[in-house]
Amino acid sequence: MNKAEIAAVLNDIATLLELKGENPFKIRAYTSGARIVESLSEEEIDQRVAAATLDGVKGIGEALAQKIGKLRTTGKLEFYEKLKASLPPGLVELLQIPGVGPKKIKAMHDQLGIDTIEKLQQACTEGKIAALAGFGEKTQAKIMEGIANRQAYGRRHLWFEAFATAEPILTALRKLPQVKQAEHAGSLRRRMETVGDLDFLVATDDPQPVADWFVKWHEVKDVTAHGETKASVRLASGIQADLRLVPPEQFVFALHHFTGSKDHNVAMRGRALARGLSMSEWGLVPAEGEGTAKEKAERMGRKTTIKTEEQLFRALGLQFIPPELREGQGEIEAAEKSELPVLLEESDIRGVFHNHTTESDGHNTLEEMTRAAERLGFDYLGIADHSKSSVQARGLDETRLLAQVAAIKRLNASGKFKTHVFAGNECDILPDGRLDFAEEVLAQLDYVVAAVHSAFRQDRETQTKRIIRALENPHVTMLAHPTGRLLLERPGYEIDTDKIIDAAIANGVIIEINASPWRLDLDWRHWRRAAERGLWCSINPDAHSTSQLEFFRAGVAAARKGWLTKENVLTTRSLAEMKKYLAKRRAR
Repeated sequence: MNKAEIAAVLNDIATLLELKGENPFKIRAYTSGARIVESLSEEEIDQRVAAATLDGVKGIGEALAQKIGKLRTTGKLEFYEKLKASLPPGLVELLQIPGVGPKKIKAMHDQLGIDTIEKLQQACTEGKIAALAGFGEKTQAKIMEGIANRQAYGRRHLWFEAFATAEPILTALRKLPQVKQAEHAGSLRRRMETVGDLDFLVATDDPQPVADWFVKWHEVKDVTAHGETKASVRLASGIQADLRLVPPEQFVFALHHFTGSKDHNVAMRGRALARGLSMSEWGLVPAEGEGTAKEKAERMGRKTTIKTEEQLFRALGLQFIPPELREGQGEIEAAEKSELPVLLEESDIRGVFHNHTTESDGHNTLEEMTRAAERLGFDYLGIADHSKSSVQARGLDETRLLAQVAAIKRLNASGKFKTHVFAGNECDILPDGRLDFAEEVLAQLDYVVAAVHSAFRQDRETQTKRIIRALENPHVTMLAHPTGRLLLERPGYEIDTDKIIDAAIANGVIIEINASPWRLDLDWRHWRRAAERGLWCSINPDAHSTSQLEFFRAGVAAARKGWLTKENVLTTRSLAEMKKYLAKRRAR
């Protein structure tokens, strides 16, 4: 297991122990262990496991070191498996309900025998949850809302997590001797923010061994189909994965077809028909003539000259359309005129803003976050811990904030890291639109990220006015997660997005794509038009640990779906350009 997977297991153990009502100190040892593992490099973990010196790391005792070593070397831990088996599976499932934590679950299980979502829903309907000590009507209403959201989103998965599951499978498929080409398709390839399942496509002349291998993948929990041309499985994570196997000459056509989207494919088929052609997963063949599209394609066999998607689009008089843009939103018209943008690449990103440390609710220190940013090759890193009103996140008051600013200045002056650190703050937008700090405090920061963390239920007009008032503050550099949505958990609060974009442009404020896989906010659907009007974007991981700095990749995926280029994104600028830009903002 890599360190992220080990940390996830340790956090799971802590959660399971809390469900059992174990000693809080024991629980805290595992959560602390998870944070420590995330802060270590992969190389250091390997070295310490090999030398049996993990218990030399502060915060990791002998027993925890042994468990981490087992997970690192074998990927399994008997203690963890037995712990999971000791609890009704429904209890763990209850954790999927937003706002329902281990303590509440234990109380409901102990007092009402609730061990499934169905029982919880019934208890809410009967008013039994509201009657429990420490719960009440508001808690019961939130639980009911959480259950409804889970039912609406339950079959979908975050893109970032689905991608992490799919990549090892795709890599392994490509290594099989029978496989000539392999790609993932569907909404994963189009980089939708959430996906329903995984689609893999393989070109091969010998499909059966590939299908046999696929159903035996180590994460497969159930096999639902196992044939020569298709295999379907359910993975341990709950996500379904489908494998389609096609002859090599049909691969490019099948790849385009199964990538989608439906609207894009319908428009492409219409374009083909207008040229006397029939386009399908089988091929691009004359529309007239005997037989189905499949039969015509099979007759043509290996005679087709179309071997790549670039050639396929060219055959229909189009510029190549990247998978992210295939949503039926004008991409074909733009491709016909060769007006598609050169999309942002991960390599274009020079730094990231809006990141947290242990000063508020982050899991790593300032130096640990800077070191991780340096390893990623970033020229700069923006630290923006929470402000004082975010009590739940240990928000900084004026004294702690200015002490952090001083610490960042000392770190930069020391020359310890190549990565420069900018001192910022994720400053709460109060319910009336004022900011959480006075202007003389904000003036001492390199940048300010304004964010809503309270009063989500304000009506649309009030919420919009509130945010616009904050954008008009001359110290605000960026607006964080503009709608406050949490994917698969809750929709965003009500705002007039167009008015907020107008206000951001008018005041020279950047709106972020919050690259946390749970947010990806502002939504990609708004960005094409907003960027055309002059709005700048910053791709911010909202990282609360060193490993979460990698979230910027999900933000790039969302930016590409929004037709954004390198020129539209502030964080593609060099360090010198960024210093100049922020200094100019502060001097306004």
